Amino acid sequence: MSSANKTFGLAQKIWDYLCMHQEIKASDCMLVLGSHDTSVAERAADIFLEGLAPLIVFSGGFGYLTQEAWKVSEAETFAELAIKRGVPESAILLENKSTNTGENVVFSMQLLKARDIHPSSLILVHKPYMERRTYATFRNHFKEVPISVTSPQISMTDYLSSGIIPYETFLDTLAGDLYRIKTYSSKGFQIPQEIPEDVWAAYTELVGMGFDKRIN
Repeated sequence: MSSANKTFGLAQKIWDYLCMHQEIKASDCMLVLGSHDTSVAERAADIFLEGLAPLIVFSGGFGYLTQEAWKVSEAETFAELAIKRGVPESAILLENKSTNTGENVVFSMQLLKARDIHPSSLILVHKPYMERRTYATFRNHFKEVPISVTSPQISMTDYLSSGIIPYETFLDTLAGDLYRIKTYSSKGFQIPQEIPEDVWAAYTELVGMGFDKRIN
């Protein structure tokens, strides 16, 4: 096996673990977590247009990959894309101060509460490899609210082919997100998630190859 094929295989194993593949359930509200990946906004718009949630909260200020590249917040950028796709502006709320996943969740729920909106169920939308961490983070703060987690329906091969993120940056990010799954529960940021031995072994190999820029 070539080095490139081995690296891809290690990444695929981690990707498959981080993607939860949950069934979307009709809910009172959709919480869309911002990032550099605008296909998340398109996925949220499509879910809305299918009639699965009547209200969308787009959450996100500026993060690691958008703070220097974008002039408008992630939330505002996502909302604009959703409106162009057919979502009415009246169905959108914006939370544009958060800078990480925990703040996405907490600030968005605070915004809903301030509007006297108390959803009994939510759909959470993020990038494919952020599904598990989104789930674990939300569950840490809100244990009782029923949720389903989803993302753009795309394979890792097609995700990389889309050019959304450079390959080496993707590998660094993938390793970093699994590291957070491993360590953030002890910091009070997420609920614990069991990581299979082969998935952690893949992480260890990737980090050993130098893909450790997002380990923090």
